[in-house]
Amino acid sequence: MSDSLKTGKREFRNINVTDLLRYRFPLAAIQSILHRGSGAIIFLLLPFILFLLDKSLLSEISFEHFKGIASHWFVKLIILGLVWAYLHHFCAGIRHLLMDVHVGVDKVTGKKSALIVFAVSLPLTALVALKLFGAF
Repeated sequence: MSDSLKTGKREFRNINVTDLLRYRFPLAAIQSILHRGSGAIIFLLLPFILFLLDKSLLSEISFEHFKGIASHWFVKLIILGLVWAYLHHFCAGIRHLLMDVHVGVDKVTGKKSALIVFAVSLPLTALVALKLFGAF
């Protein structure tokens, strides 16, 4: 008989890669993973974005050219994804800074702060989406 059954304690095992699809992550873990992913997206695409900004500022003709490219619906979706990455990373970064000074490190407060990150970043992204797609 295993030692965990004798003592009544739960046995914790490592999660295999095959178990990741069945494992239910807590909200704080999902938020933390998205924080890392959004940071990676911003880091990898920042040189490309700055290059496009530099080229668009060369002349009025180049600005109009990039303005025409940015008016396509698929490019707007990419821009919206970048806006979400920035807003989520910003809000989650504030959460992580608060956790660094030991504010909200317990389980209940961590779940609430992760929910607040989503409650702030997603509506802000929706507002940008409405503006980007011409609702106002």
